[in-house]
Amino acid sequence: QVQLVESGGGLVQAGGSLRLSCAASGRSFSRYVMGWFRQAPGKEREFVAAISWFGGNTYYADSVKGRFTISRDNAKNTVYLQMNSLKPEDAAVYSCAATRRDTALSWRKRNNYEYWGQGTQVTVSS
Repeated sequence: QVQLVESGGGLVQAGGSLRLSCAASGRSFSRYVMGWFRQAPGKEREFVAAISWFGGNTYYADSVKGRFTISRDNAKNTVYLQMNSLKPEDAAVYSCAATRRDTALSWRKRNNYEYWGQGTQVTVSS
């Protein structure tokens, strides 16, 4: 069982930055691929980024590539999402998730993640 708690959301102006954190419970954090997803009102939850077990591989949605960076610190059981050059369309509830699936193609699909945090709200003003 893994429990995930996000933090770092808030209100930011367009062009600004935020850093989200997701703290995980348990001793087996490094056994999980970690992902970030987001859901805006009236829209489906969508993939944002994923990072492999020791951070060697990262994957991004095209919409955030070059602006967002996912990273992890296994010693702290934490995964991060650095968001730069934020746009109004980035506004959403951001959730982190954990999966033990070992196929990279599966990491972009929300249904392949076993554990989820409660989410943190990101609001971007224009």
